[in-house]
Amino acid sequence: MSDRFVPGSLDSLVDKIALVTGAGSGIGRGVALALAREGCRLVLAGRRPGPLERVAAEVRAHERDAIPVACDVGSPTDVDALGKSARRAGVVQILVNSAGIAPAASFLEMEDSLLEEVLRVNFMGTYYCCKRFLEPMIEAGWGRIINIASTTAKTAYPHTAAYTASKHAVLGLTRVMALETARKGVTVNAICPGYADTDLTRDNARRMAARIGGSAPAVLERFAGTSPQGRLIAPEEVADLAVLLASPAGDAVTGQGINVDGGAFMG
Repeated sequence: MSDRFVPGSLDSLVDKIALVTGAGSGIGRGVALALAREGCRLVLAGRRPGPLERVAAEVRAHERDAIPVACDVGSPTDVDALGKSARRAGVVQILVNSAGIAPAASFLEMEDSLLEEVLRVNFMGTYYCCKRFLEPMIEAGWGRIINIASTTAKTAYPHTAAYTASKHAVLGLTRVMALETARKGVTVNAICPGYADTDLTRDNARRMAARIGGSAPAVLERFAGTSPQGRLIAPEEVADLAVLLASPAGDAVTGQGINVDGGAFMG
């Protein structure tokens, strides 16, 4: 685990089985490695086999098991296959839904197909995974679901209509699931990062620069400027919070959308 965050003994995470979607890069990769450092065994899901294999190798360097599974979380058939592959490790006890896309487009320029694709991956992907892995957690009497949302789950930014709608939906789903599982040994929370220092953010900056003019570095500076700290959020900072929520320290935390944004949105 990173040196920034040491909440105490996390021995209870040793040999817990954690499934992380979007694990090939960015926040998903950071969460997977943080959980591996605390002793979890990992199932890694993502669309691209190459990056997944590289993250699996990093997990194994921490002497933890890793099963990489190519999966489009927006496909219920793929998620069902993911569930079957995960059984090789055992019952998934920690689910982190980090897979997502964030194409930039103004509302009037946005094609209907773009909105449908963003909702399919960001919201339906989270829904399908929760639907597939929640029931075994309830049967076992213990589980953690951590949905990676965004500050756009609570506010909005220009040119993010599809992404903002999808993340509002993720946060709403999180809260309903938390209420329905509150007495069943399962917690369900969302982490709401601000602009993170990831390939997804850099790709989005390039798209936005192409649409509104200027350069991608200038757009990235604008993104960083939305935070009072004046910087992008490191994936490891999101991962540290995910570890906390997965640990016994998170037993009483459920139904929350917790911001990790340098103070950008205080609500």
